[in-house]
Amino acid sequence: MSETQAEEQEPEETTRTGNTLECRRCGRKDGLVTRYEINLCRQCFREVARDMGAKKYS
Repeated sequence: MSETQAEEQEPEETTRTGNTLECRRCGRKDGLVTRYEINLCRQCFREVARDMGAKKYS
């Protein structure tokens, strides 16, 4: 790789775990619900959970 190609590619911001996922709706990177590849933060998940068919059991 030449120097110009290396300068053009900026490294993505990663945490110490290498997590680069973010919420699909608002872009938050904390509190993600990643089960079943939903990729929503917990606040957005609460707003759209009923529309998606999720039920609250407790």
